[in-house]
Amino acid sequence: MRIAFAGTPEFSLPPLRALADSGHDVVGVLTQPDRPAGRGQQLRMSPVKTFALERGLAVAQPQTLRSEEGRADLLAWQPDLLVVVAYGLILPAAALAIPRLGCVNIHASLLPRWRGAAPIQRAILAGDAITGVTIMQMDAGLDTGPMLLAKPLPIGDATTCGELHDALALLGSRALMEALPAIESGGAVPRTQPETGVTYAAKISKAEAVIDWTRSATEISRLVRAFNPWPIAETRFGAEQLRLHRALAEQAGEPDAATGEATGAANKIAGTMPGKVLGLAADGALRIACGSGVLALTAVQRQGRRVVSAREFANGSDVVGAQLG
Repeated sequence: MRIAFAGTPEFSLPPLRALADSGHDVVGVLTQPDRPAGRGQQLRMSPVKTFALERGLAVAQPQTLRSEEGRADLLAWQPDLLVVVAYGLILPAAALAIPRLGCVNIHASLLPRWRGAAPIQRAILAGDAITGVTIMQMDAGLDTGPMLLAKPLPIGDATTCGELHDALALLGSRALMEALPAIESGGAVPRTQPETGVTYAAKISKAEAVIDWTRSATEISRLVRAFNPWPIAETRFGAEQLRLHRALAEQAGEPDAATGEATGAANKIAGTMPGKVLGLAADGALRIACGSGVLALTAVQRQGRRVVSAREFANGSDVVGAQLG
């Protein structure tokens, strides 16, 4: 097939690489315009543009696809199929109608759960045990098109957003390669998304990364994992920002035979102010009281400094007994 590709960030690279290495003809790549980045605010190419130029693929960077001018390159490429992966621009009906076989999207969730901009982070925040990727035929709605293929992926108790992102990008690449033969032959069977179970993954804001220590240790550990590598969960240590890179909710122990109470220290903090640093555990985790339970913090970053282990942080500062937040 003659395949055009639309994508912008790192998540788009494994599918584009797979297409470029396949027997299909990648006739052109759409990606967002170069953006200012870094301290110098120099224009920077997207990861997709960098890869496409390295492979000698045609690249177009329209500001919008709503105009005839913006769609001119896609029309000139005459693709049989357009593959869209985290492109970042809306495809209007006029653009969706150009490829002979339509447009397919690789979405990082098991639709209809987590339609929208931030499905990976929202799945972790919600405590989902399983996520995955969906190959979807695109329509005018927000991730509402019929599904061609879905591949599940478990979410580990310690998995960060960055780790899940990379795993889903690879899974999406494999799912795309599996779906293409049926699309090409006309044998793909679209399935309408269920009307029940629809959730929306709103865009992540930096304000969400500020920790509320009155929440449970489980909720806070999910937040830490969901916001790694961006925007990174944060709190206050005295007058400075403290960023939390790795943490897990401490597990309660088995009930005591005599009292019936759980023996884990996480259950013995009644009356302790949420956010109080309780001390270092034997494994080097810094234990912090939460609204319920204890957070075991293992990697932190003080303002303007490098990421260090919790033990190193505790050894270099008067943190035990301090109140965070």
